[in-house]
Amino acid sequence: MKIVIVGGHISPALAVIEKLKGEEIFYIGRKHTFEGDKALSLESQEIEKLNIPFFNLNTARLQRKFTKHTLPSLLKFPAGFIQSYKLLNKIKPDVVLGFGGYLFLPVALSAYFLKIPVVIHEQTLEAGFTNKRIAMFAKKVCISWEFSKKFFPKEKVVLTGNPLRQAIIDAKNIKIIKNKIPLIYITGGSAGAHAINLLVENTLCKLLEKCTIIHQTGASEVYKDFDRLEKLKSKRYECKKFLTASQAAEAISRADLVIGRAGINTVTELIYLQKPAFLIPLSTGQKNEQLNNAEFLKSLGLGEFVEQNLLTPDLFVSTIFSMLDDLSCYRIEDKILIEDAAEKIVGVLKNVAEKKA
Repeated sequence: MKIVIVGGHISPALAVIEKLKGEEIFYIGRKHTFEGDKALSLESQEIEKLNIPFFNLNTARLQRKFTKHTLPSLLKFPAGFIQSYKLLNKIKPDVVLGFGGYLFLPVALSAYFLKIPVVIHEQTLEAGFTNKRIAMFAKKVCISWEFSKKFFPKEKVVLTGNPLRQAIIDAKNIKIIKNKIPLIYITGGSAGAHAINLLVENTLCKLLEKCTIIHQTGASEVYKDFDRLEKLKSKRYECKKFLTASQAAEAISRADLVIGRAGINTVTELIYLQKPAFLIPLSTGQKNEQLNNAEFLKSLGLGEFVEQNLLTPDLFVSTIFSMLDDLSCYRIEDKILIEDAAEKIVGVLKNVAEKKA
């Protein structure tokens, strides 16, 4: 089977790639994480390590706020469609798999015109803007949660779950030695989070009175957060631009508390590893997606959250210290994840590709 994977959401993409043994894979993604930032994206680095052909796609990106890059970005859609069409026509894949996001739209449209079947994977509790529109001509829509069924044509929906990387699955069996000093893992996701980095920078001395910290900053060359924070390294504070999947899995497993954004892939990993979390959802975004994810995790009893625009340095520190004082209360009793999600998605891909043939 020859498959094109459209990235943007790197964690589930890599989880599926791990299960595509012996298949011919091509990857379309972002070489740079942000508009106007020269820092290489984590997905381009991870995919190239796997010796999978990586194609950078320049296309229109819907931005959360108007910047000097907004109009030039929107004008890229026609070029993105043409580039996608040429790529797919050259590769001639049996199926295209996408995980949502702005990159997926021109690729899916190109696949439709070339009569190449499209499979969608929806990670969120509801439905992403792009995925809802692509669903009308997709062959199958793999969903992660029952909540999402109502947003897609019922005859196309397959409940697969949200795929987890093998490193996260394996981390559940890591023997953890109780930390003498509470360990916090802070992450803004693969791109980092400037607002979270600033909170850490402004409260670091206070936090280190009570805990040790592993901090994943991202590699933005615009904000240069890593460059500043690296100078603050100590026995109790370690910062890195990126962590590999195995490093991140180990950090989450070892940590007494995880602090980060509220993307659904992060939430899925936290649920799987039963890890108490303090989430800081983005104040903007599609349908308050991250806020909904944070509320979902809290409703399960596994964490707390404060929206970014409401979070002060004092509240940041007090919430962390309060949680560390009573971590035993953050638990999930019921099993709510489908743990073989990646295998189920691969099964859908093979079934769709066979029908095409």
